[in-house]
Amino acid sequence: MQEQVPSTPPRDWAGLIIAVLLLGWIHIITWAIHGITWTVEQLLLIGGIDWPLWVWPVMALLHFMFTALPLLPLAWLWRHTPYRAVFQTWALATLFILCLIPARSVRINGEQWAALLQIFGQTVYLLGLILVIWLRQRQGGPRFIRPQGPYMPAVVLAVLTGWTWPAWGALGSPTDVVLNLLSTALLGLNAGLLIGHFWLDPLEESDSRPVWNIVLGGAAINGTLGLMGSALGFNGMQLILLLTLPAFGWALIVLSRLDRERPATGWLTVALAVALAAAAPTLFVDPDELALVLNLNTRDVLSWALYASLVTVMSAWGVGMVGWFFCRHLPRRTNRVVWGAAAMVLSMAALLIYLFAGQPGFYGEQLYVVLKEQADVSAAVEIKDYVERRTFVYNTLVHHANRTQAEIRRTLDRLHIDYTPYYLVNALQVNGGPLIRFWLSTRPEVDRVLDSPRLRPLPTPVPPSRGEMYIPTDTPWNLKMIGADRVWREFGVTGQGIVVGQSDSGVQFDHPEFAAAYRGQKGDHDYNWFDPWNHTRQPTDIGGHGSHTLGSILGKNVGVAPGAQWYGCVNLARNLANPALYLDCLQFMLAPFPQDGDPLADGRPELGAHVINNSWGCPDIEGCDPGALVDAVRALRAAGVFVVVSAGNEGDRCGSIRSPLALYDEAFSVGAVDSRGALAFFSSRGPVTVDGSGRTKPDILAPGVDVISAFPDSTYSIASGTSMAGPHVAGVVALMWSANPDLIGDIERTEQILIETARPYDYAQHGVPTCGDVDQRPNNAVGYGIVDAYAAVKMALKGVGNRE
Repeated sequence: MQEQVPSTPPRDWAGLIIAVLLLGWIHIITWAIHGITWTVEQLLLIGGIDWPLWVWPVMALLHFMFTALPLLPLAWLWRHTPYRAVFQTWALATLFILCLIPARSVRINGEQWAALLQIFGQTVYLLGLILVIWLRQRQGGPRFIRPQGPYMPAVVLAVLTGWTWPAWGALGSPTDVVLNLLSTALLGLNAGLLIGHFWLDPLEESDSRPVWNIVLGGAAINGTLGLMGSALGFNGMQLILLLTLPAFGWALIVLSRLDRERPATGWLTVALAVALAAAAPTLFVDPDELALVLNLNTRDVLSWALYASLVTVMSAWGVGMVGWFFCRHLPRRTNRVVWGAAAMVLSMAALLIYLFAGQPGFYGEQLYVVLKEQADVSAAVEIKDYVERRTFVYNTLVHHANRTQAEIRRTLDRLHIDYTPYYLVNALQVNGGPLIRFWLSTRPEVDRVLDSPRLRPLPTPVPPSRGEMYIPTDTPWNLKMIGADRVWREFGVTGQGIVVGQSDSGVQFDHPEFAAAYRGQKGDHDYNWFDPWNHTRQPTDIGGHGSHTLGSILGKNVGVAPGAQWYGCVNLARNLANPALYLDCLQFMLAPFPQDGDPLADGRPELGAHVINNSWGCPDIEGCDPGALVDAVRALRAAGVFVVVSAGNEGDRCGSIRSPLALYDEAFSVGAVDSRGALAFFSSRGPVTVDGSGRTKPDILAPGVDVISAFPDSTYSIASGTSMAGPHVAGVVALMWSANPDLIGDIERTEQILIETARPYDYAQHGVPTCGDVDQRPNNAVGYGIVDAYAAVKMALKGVGNRE
């Protein structure tokens, strides 16, 4: 009798078409919901608009509904086994989204809390998955599948596809590492159990054609990992996981067949591979650093993460294609020693890449600890001698900090916890995580503990910026508009004798615009340059923002006060800092110290700046609350330092002045106008509501649209923003104090002259801007009007300035 050959089951074309359509739907809806929501969130963040906490949970719920609704009926009603298994696997993956919704409610800088919620949600999902498997077994379904086969191929796959992450990324803190490892291990375990029991097992039983198994099997895993990866990621990491994890679908189906009689028995290998694939980006990228506010117009973390993602995707696809081509020849028996040796060699190579080409070490988890007892230096205003006044403030603050911080410093020393003490605000920066934060918050001398986010290092320095303009041949419009050229010409005043402090991205100190004005031009950078970011030994500027703003203050051809001197500090080498970095530079402005010196012991207040420009803000994403730096500004004012601050670029919404230092009454805040004298659309407005004060801001306006100034590589550039407006007022103060040295340190009188001489805003020509009131002066759009350097210096020379 002729032996009967089993017939191949008929192809379910309807199931195939529906599965393909659903796979496309899964990816389209997942990318649409997460991509659009993340982009809108980032744009609102740039605009200074609060992001409601309920939005992400609601969007995650919509993601679940849009994917689950078409899958649930198919998962239970479709008759053909392989496609019913596909639909069931995807339907169960949507429940993973549901379990992780609570993690979506965490604020920015809360990735550790998000990780804890993710661990909890995944644990719930895992228990539920095991319960479903057990119930199926009780009802006569397949038994729990015992894993078998080699596991080292999973390590080989992970290293071959993920070596770029340790090369181009950087680890967070030890707590970050542990939490992310737990979270991704649970992801792998959930994915392995789900794929092995609900997909690989029925797939093997229904179709014995290896090529079809790999194509269909890889596509099903692709959709499953897309759903699960999008649910796990936080603050932009979901986009990275959504891009990388699905690419492993075809490689994983090959891995599950390797050296196994049944692919389903390889579910633990699949779990290990998924865990390692997800761990690579989550360990080496801080999701907060994917923010557009950090990455716009510069090659920062987001660029490197995308490069690494593309390498991972191409590598995973490559492994899957090789497996597809050679699927009929996959060995039934492999040498596990060879796989183990390969895994060890590749892992050692990855470790060497990390140690010698990457950024080894732990980064992150810093806390800004503000103490309750802040020093009172208000008596300084009664001291007539300017140097004596500054010295009194410095000595009082340092003594107070040393006394009130003594016990907490001793305890931190005993615990071997790194910290940095500050005096301008009685505060410390402490390296520590949630447990240390909880302990610090319980101490009686501590008022509050804030985040102090620390950017992880980049694999290569950010490329230096270069301007597109050349030296102007005529006095720029902005200087003519405020009458600075008339001050030079008619009064012969250029700012001589005044020292300006610049805290920004840095300065190209040998730029022709201000090389001669640098106080350390003879090569002595002690007391003249401080870089708490990169610890450069002489002034440098990559981004250009600092050179541009300084140029507007005292540039030889583009500045308001070209006769003034300057020294500088880096508080914003990249576009996100933290309260401690801002405080580093504010202390350097009051009392400069040697580059290797101790600010609390080696400060020299007699060398400090008369006027400081601050074209920056410290929003929530950087760790500041409204009062984070207010004591620093109060102390600087008491010492006689004029603090000029840009109002911000959060647009025409009322109450958009909301970040330190611009919201403080003790700082002089500046909005922006264009060459016609019209208020710039981006210029932030009052009233200040975040601290409950309701105070009117900004104080004054200055040119801030299409302003030409210095840029790195001895070039020039045109820029817009209130960052460009603030330097004009700093330059005007330098002119006033140069014209009348009796004004030096007299902050109230100087402010009075500025506001009395400000040119009223032309409502008839430009209309009434949002938040403005023609019957109110100042108002929350234009303050007192547009700064007038000529009128201000003229009044200063007369030595008058009536007090209101």
